[in-house]
Amino acid sequence: MSKFEALTGNAAVATAMRQINPDVVAAYPITPQTSTVQTFADFVADGLVDTEFVCVESEHSAMSACVGASAAGARVMTATAANGLALMWEILYIAASNRCPIVMSLVNRALSAPINIHCDHSDVMGIRDSGWLILFSENGQEAYDNLIQAVRIAEHPDVLLPVAICQDGFITSHALERVEIYDDADVRAFVGEYKPQWPLLDLEHPKTYGPLDFYDYYYEHKRQQVEAMEHAQRVILEVAEEFNRKFNRNYGLFEPYRLEDAEVAVIVANSTAGTARVVVDRLRDEGLKVGLLKPRVFRPFPAEELADALSHLKAVAVMDRSISFGAMDNAGPLFLELAAALALHGVQVPMADYVYGLGGRDILPHEIERVYRDALKVAETGRVERRVTYLSVRE
Repeated sequence: MSKFEALTGNAAVATAMRQINPDVVAAYPITPQTSTVQTFADFVADGLVDTEFVCVESEHSAMSACVGASAAGARVMTATAANGLALMWEILYIAASNRCPIVMSLVNRALSAPINIHCDHSDVMGIRDSGWLILFSENGQEAYDNLIQAVRIAEHPDVLLPVAICQDGFITSHALERVEIYDDADVRAFVGEYKPQWPLLDLEHPKTYGPLDFYDYYYEHKRQQVEAMEHAQRVILEVAEEFNRKFNRNYGLFEPYRLEDAEVAVIVANSTAGTARVVVDRLRDEGLKVGLLKPRVFRPFPAEELADALSHLKAVAVMDRSISFGAMDNAGPLFLELAAALALHGVQVPMADYVYGLGGRDILPHEIERVYRDALKVAETGRVERRVTYLSVRE
């Protein structure tokens, strides 16, 4: 039977890791992820799991150890944030290219410089082309639920790709919230036993990992990764459907809120979606037809489904907690991806982007309300006067 506990987002993730009981965890502490691994290390020391916990000297070494353990046939997990993720960069691509189903808790934090330890999404957006699946989490409950599902998604034989589960640094990683923790046996039954397809240590069937791969086969191997990513969306939905039935949840590719009859909508990921939901209710009380769409799955990007969900709107505002420097109008990655998706699927709707919250700057309800009122004006006039706005910055 499940029970409710007061947990931080990091503690909720560590609890999921305890219930999953992976074969290997290799990690290095970095703010604001540290307490995840610290809590899990306590579980190891107390004998609550039989995980091989590898203390390494850097995040580059952590991901290297994860790749080695996964190639050997182990179920592997790790956690990091920001500059730690950047130090993993080289090995992230190797993990995906070697089809290692590693699951990583990624606590989103700004990348230096200047040095900053607070939340934005520059870290995760930097790995969007690395071959990892990426899922967002609004709160500790979603981080916990997504991590459990990620094991099944990553290890599915049609996928075999690593998965990053995101939550906002400090905002949810350190906030104490009410989290429903499922029965240990139910979680372990859901994730099941890992049966690796090509373990390196299967001496009866020799394998080669990390070979030199020139123009003779490199292209074909990249094409296989594309196939795996295309399979991933179906698998994510299949796993979510089973999870929803078993644990009474409602996960999909994204979550719409009061969107069906809305005229304008905001698209925003992770914890800010919770604040936006309050603003939607407030504006609805004024008779304004506003809605919200909270992305859950960023990789693979569900372009067609998003276009369909937003096709009836008169204006769309995207809120990005990162910048794609030098891209069109220096907009954020979520805006750029969504703009392309709508255009390619024939949805003609005025769009604007609002970059916000860089380096952990608070986003307040009245600022989100401004975004909605701007979108309502665009819906009325049909004109976007400013494509990209840097919300609450001192210009």
